[in-house]
Amino acid sequence: MTEWLNFFYTALPAFLNGALITLELTVVGVLAGFVLGLASALGRVYGGRWLRWLAIGYIELFRGTPLLVQLFLVYYGLPGLGLTLDRMPSAFIALALNSGAYQAEYLRGSILAIGEGQMMAGRAIGLSRWQTIRYIILPQALRLAIPAWSNEPVSLLKSTAVAFLIAVPDLMTKAKALAVQTYDPIGAYVAVAVIYLAMVYVLDALLKLLEERTRIPGYSVEGKKA
Repeated sequence: MTEWLNFFYTALPAFLNGALITLELTVVGVLAGFVLGLASALGRVYGGRWLRWLAIGYIELFRGTPLLVQLFLVYYGLPGLGLTLDRMPSAFIALALNSGAYQAEYLRGSILAIGEGQMMAGRAIGLSRWQTIRYIILPQALRLAIPAWSNEPVSLLKSTAVAFLIAVPDLMTKAKALAVQTYDPIGAYVAVAVIYLAMVYVLDALLKLLEERTRIPGYSVEGKKA
């Protein structure tokens, strides 16, 4: 145990550098995915026929295929179409597209939970359809979505580990390099597991705090990532 603690202390600066990249991937993926997910959810609920089917196609495609395949298609496939991206932008795009598809379903569920009566009430007081969505439905739906949606940042944080396969210098890449250098793969990957566990615990605590602060009494939407 003492030997592993010494290894962990020595390797900690490298692990922290990798953890920062992992957190960067998570934050960008969640935020960009939220924009995509909200647009897809609104398109699926309120859009016309073609917009609805476009949203459904995007959601089903990225929820129904592995993130690793999506990452490889972005990094290795796009150059075949004349678009070459560096490792970090490729990882950002793949994570955002994947996360957006899951977030769309969380948001769609919360929008549908609000009920048609609110739309009718908004129209009755003179608001347009999109004004009603913006000022009445979305503020409630976004708060209502948080309990189910909070699964996504935690899940994406762990999913960023696939980025090491295209040599993004994240936490897993640092672990692999240290395992090769020290000939101690068990020590390196146990250390990474401890750091991931700590990050997930902190993130989960922050999301639970957000959920408590924004909870709407009497409303709840349950959900989890498939």
